[in-house]
Amino acid sequence: MAFLADALQRIKPSATIAVTDKARALKAAGRNVIGLGAGEPDFDTPENIKQAAIKAIESGKAAKYTAVDGIPELKAAIAAKFKRENGLDYKPSQIIVGTGGKQVLFNALMASLNPGDEVIIPAPYWVSYPEIVALLGATPVSIVTTMENGFKLTAEQLEKAITPKTKWLIFNSPSNPTGAAYTREEVKALTDVLMKHPHVWMLTDDMYEHLVYDNFTFTTPAQVEPKLYERTLTLNGVSKAYCMTGWRIGYAGGPEPLIKAMAMLQSQSTSNPSAVAQWASVEALNGPQDFIEKHNKIFKERRDLIVSMLNQANGIQCPKPEGAFYVYPSCAGTIGKTAPSGKKLANDEDFVSELLEAEGVAVVHGSAFGAGPAFRISYATKTEDLEEAGRRIQRFCGNLK
Repeated sequence: MAFLADALQRIKPSATIAVTDKARALKAAGRNVIGLGAGEPDFDTPENIKQAAIKAIESGKAAKYTAVDGIPELKAAIAAKFKRENGLDYKPSQIIVGTGGKQVLFNALMASLNPGDEVIIPAPYWVSYPEIVALLGATPVSIVTTMENGFKLTAEQLEKAITPKTKWLIFNSPSNPTGAAYTREEVKALTDVLMKHPHVWMLTDDMYEHLVYDNFTFTTPAQVEPKLYERTLTLNGVSKAYCMTGWRIGYAGGPEPLIKAMAMLQSQSTSNPSAVAQWASVEALNGPQDFIEKHNKIFKERRDLIVSMLNQANGIQCPKPEGAFYVYPSCAGTIGKTAPSGKKLANDEDFVSELLEAEGVAVVHGSAFGAGPAFRISYATKTEDLEEAGRRIQRFCGNLK
């Protein structure tokens, strides 16, 4: 349609949302579908957080506009969280609250990128990173990591990818879609490279910080290399660990000029995030944290279950990730085989669409995340559903000719 902006031709719809919508439509049509596409915990928001929101509504605190970049109480809670958990000092003027981490990320890139700038993005990546960069007229530079390396970017790969045009490295640990989490030593190797290139900034997406297993210790880049503090944006949110995906609150700490520019953009787009959700988030960050460990115990059991079941399926190879609630198995061993429908599987997109058709299991194809043939499973779903999905995937792979 000639009326629409040319910039729209540079991006595609979100593959993860598309899979979730398709699974929802099939369910509505009466199909028995197990949706493993959406990256959101199946646990409800903790009661104390819900009560804080109700209290904010009843007291009238949630009825009016707030400061564009977040209420002082939430900024204080975020500053306390950064200090307590990450050893980072941020003043309120260095903190911004947005409508989900995605808005914070979008505003940061919009405030800093010019056409021709390059952004380094390790693949597999969260589907929105390269799309936002492309929408803004800059160039996403994808570096494909390997299963052998635990899906982690190496210092050598980073060094090789940096050019005079590089503006950001986007760093996500634990990772969506692989669940890979970088150790302190691995983070240090990357920050050492950035120390040699003062023009490159680091955007670190710590959304899955609390979702780590097997005694893994999370660290964030500005904590590991304090000299990078002035060119790091540390992004986080309440969505995943606090089971608040629908509340839409993300936040970041960073250099004041960047935060100020992001707040100006926000003032001309959405204005403040929902006041109710902000008050709920104050309680999330300041209140009891013990439920996180309880949830993680269940997530770890699910991870171990699905990894074991996938590795028993013909043609599937699945590494065990350190964090988040995703696994990223290779389906290379199934490509070229014929599905029960008679269709020959040419790529991972064929694999996931035939799996959905034959067995009613919805997963996301790996090529959407920039690296295949693979697929992503979110194991943030009821354990019995996950087990049944594992059986169906095994059956599907067993029926390939």
